[in-house]
Amino acid sequence: MHRIFLIFLLISSILNAQSNDSIKSSKYLEDQIYVGFSIITLTNTPSGFNQNGFSNSLELGFIKDIPLNDNGNTAVGIGLGYGRNTYFQNIQIEEVDGNTQFQIAAAGFNNNKFSMHAIDIPLEIRWRTSTIDRYKFWRIYVGGKLSYIFSSNAKLKEPGNTIKVKGISEINKLQYGLKLAVGYGTWNFNFYYGLSNLFSNANLNETTPIEMRDFRIGLIFYIL
Repeated sequence: MHRIFLIFLLISSILNAQSNDSIKSSKYLEDQIYVGFSIITLTNTPSGFNQNGFSNSLELGFIKDIPLNDNGNTAVGIGLGYGRNTYFQNIQIEEVDGNTQFQIAAAGFNNNKFSMHAIDIPLEIRWRTSTIDRYKFWRIYVGGKLSYIFSSNAKLKEPGNTIKVKGISEINKLQYGLKLAVGYGTWNFNFYYGLSNLFSNANLNETTPIEMRDFRIGLIFYIL
C-alpha cells in the first residue's frame, strides 16, 4: 500500500510538471517586425496653408514582445525603428544669409515638400485573440511613440529653379504622439496623433508662429 502511494505521488508530480511546462510553453511572441504606410493630415495650420493629400509616412522596425499572462494574448511591446515623413504643402522653406525663412510658395504644394527622417521608439500595450498555433487573429495595440529627427530637408521646384535646404534647424528634434493599431490578420489600421509641434521657433513670414502637428492614418503589417 505504501509503495502504491509513492508511485501515485510520483506520477502526480510528473503530470504536474508536464502541465506547468505546457503552460510555460504557451507564452509565445507575436508581431515583432512591423512595416507601416500612412497618409498625413496636418493640424493647427496657419492661415493661407494648403496641403496635398499625398503627404505620407513610412515606418519599419522591430518590437520586443513581452507577454504579461500565461496565454500570451496580453503583452507589452517596446521597439526601435525608422520613420520617414514627407509633407507636400505650400510653405516654402529657404535659407537666406544663414537664416531659415518660411513663406507661402507661389508655386503651390504640388512641387514643394519637406521631409523628416527619424529614429522611432514605440511603446505599446497589446491585446489579441491569438494562440500559440493561431496566426490570424484580432488585435488592438495602443500606446505611444517617441521620435528623434536625425535628418531633415526641403525642396521646391520652380520653373527654371530648384530651392533645396538640408538640415532645417527649426525642426523639432524630439517628437511624440499617441498611436493605435487595430485589425484582423494581415490588414490592420494604423493611427498616430502627434502631441508635439513639428517645428520649434519657426514663423511664417516672420510673424505667425508655425505650430503644426500631424495626424496619420494608414495600414500596418506585422511579421513574426
